[in-house]
Amino acid sequence: MRVLSTRELGRALLARQHLLARTDLEPAEVIHHLGGLQAQAVPQPPYLGLLSRLDAFSPERLSALIEQRAVVRIALQRGTIHLVTAEDCRTLRPLLQPVLDQALRTTYGKRLAGLDLDALAGEARALVEAQPRTFQQLGALLAASRPDRDPAALAQAARCLLPLVQVPPRGLWGRSGPAAHTTAEAWLGRPMDPAPAPDRLVLRYLAAFGPADAADLRKWCGLTGLGPVLGRLAPRLLTFRDERGRLLYDLPEAPRPEPDVPAPVRLVAPFDNLLLSHADRSRVLPEEYKGRVMTRNGLVLGTLLVDGLIAGTWRLTGEQEVVVQPFVRLARADREAAEAEARRVLTFAGAGGAVRIEAAT
Repeated sequence: MRVLSTRELGRALLARQHLLARTDLEPAEVIHHLGGLQAQAVPQPPYLGLLSRLDAFSPERLSALIEQRAVVRIALQRGTIHLVTAEDCRTLRPLLQPVLDQALRTTYGKRLAGLDLDALAGEARALVEAQPRTFQQLGALLAASRPDRDPAALAQAARCLLPLVQVPPRGLWGRSGPAAHTTAEAWLGRPMDPAPAPDRLVLRYLAAFGPADAADLRKWCGLTGLGPVLGRLAPRLLTFRDERGRLLYDLPEAPRPEPDVPAPVRLVAPFDNLLLSHADRSRVLPEEYKGRVMTRNGLVLGTLLVDGLIAGTWRLTGEQEVVVQPFVRLARADREAAEAEARRVLTFAGAGGAVRIEAAT
């Protein structure tokens, strides 16, 4: 069985993520291919995630898709907010219901003990379909008939029990608004998929993040029990070993570039799923840098890719500057490439600030 080096795994991942070469696909096509973009923070990460992957992209293009209901913001992988296509919302949300159920039991189980959750879900559905509500509004309304219950826990129960999407102007570029919710069925005018197939979920993950194993799948989506699905699909897949001996699965037709294929300098968005979708992130994130990229308070910083590996962080400041903080001294060509990528961000954001490459730390 062929052994894939860490560098080969990294090149395969970057190729599938459109980070080896940018693509001219439409934004919705890229969002679908990636299985959604992490969108917990508002509004920059999904916009910057597309900017790093698309040849030509303006923020208005994604904002229009949100307003047209072609893409939606909803709790999905790992129970966090993702931006996905309308069709993916209909299939992924039912598949990932166990992730939301587990989150509800773990975080709010004691505060919801003895409560009729079906009745709660029915009342919450009627309230948010009458008009979009923030969780504060929804919790207060649900607590009116349950005065002994915590309004925040009631609202979070509704979030986990129902497919709630955040409606615009939430998530639009250059505009702001509260996180108001209605059901996906009401927003999209279509029901959820009654029988989504986990096989399809696994194959799509491999297309965007493979080669991988069941632990990687779980890290990406939060679901357990996908090992048997991989086993069932194995006759259709290729198998490899990594340098640690793990058995990895992959699609036969998926790209697996040679390890010496050049990897351009890129500025990867904050909270990008590039860093959140594998149990072993070493294919792009050296272990010694993990704590500098993923902070103790749950932030995932924007990162600098050099030769296919994370080599620093970056941020777009309130003063409309792009500040790049390398972890190592950059070669002249890499520094110039980082400056060019940072200027691209400034142009995209319509910012008139400067680019600042700080000394390596």
